[in-house]
Amino acid sequence: MAWQQLKINVKAEHAEAVGDMLTANKAQAVTFVDAKDTPMYEPKPGEVLLWPDTQVVGLFNASDDLSLVIKRLQKARVLGKDFVYVVDQLEDKDWEREWMVNFHPMQFGKRLWICPSWLDAPDSTAVNILLDPGLAFGTGTHPTTSLCLQWLDQADVKDKTVVDFGCGSGILAIAALKLDAEKVIGIDIDPQALQATMDNASRNKVESRLSVFLPADQPELKADIVMANILAAPLKELSAVISNYCAKNGQLIMSGILIEQAEDVKSHYENQFTFQPTEIQGEWVRLSAQKTS
Repeated sequence: MAWQQLKINVKAEHAEAVGDMLTANKAQAVTFVDAKDTPMYEPKPGEVLLWPDTQVVGLFNASDDLSLVIKRLQKARVLGKDFVYVVDQLEDKDWEREWMVNFHPMQFGKRLWICPSWLDAPDSTAVNILLDPGLAFGTGTHPTTSLCLQWLDQADVKDKTVVDFGCGSGILAIAALKLDAEKVIGIDIDPQALQATMDNASRNKVESRLSVFLPADQPELKADIVMANILAAPLKELSAVISNYCAKNGQLIMSGILIEQAEDVKSHYENQFTFQPTEIQGEWVRLSAQKTS
């Protein structure tokens, strides 16, 4: 099968969100390349220059109309209509198998594993989540997702109601359900993300306890645990909405936040929440808090 790839250079803090959008637009695989040390040269005539930071690369079937994908991406707030991109045609190759060779089960904490469906789980007695790259946005490889999964691994979620705000692939929602949460509500602005969440939940046999909604349709409820692995800007902008989901004495878990953004994000929640010590992985942080009012 022939393939094509769409390359987009973005700031590091937007890389996972852009990768999510590519997968939502039927990218068969998404990879992230650190472009910070890429030397810059004068472009050839007609060549588009991508300024370095993080390069997000989406792999698509050659038959896919990438002009439609690009039009959808231009509507995204993190990119805007003038974002710079490059489309490359690739040689015929079994790219899916190439990806599979490099994707392995990952452990988070003591009992939680994310496993591709074509491999046996390393520990059959562990809490194993089946999640394939190319079928979801967020497979646990990014530090922000990893930080949230580590929190879930050590938390008591049994019989709890959980909100996964910005659910993406549903990886956090599914982890909570596999850890015996009573029910989870997934919320996302992208209908394809909601479909991916339900598909992945079905693959893991937990779909009966999961409901998904667009923000316009989100229900009135109070949850024991609210998880929001998005970005600092929407965490601040939507602080009232996110806070309102959390019941008194409930837990709020937020990630998608760079170290230097943490205090600013906390300031939007401190009037209602008491924060625990910040957890750091690389340049990213997880904020954990309990609602007190």
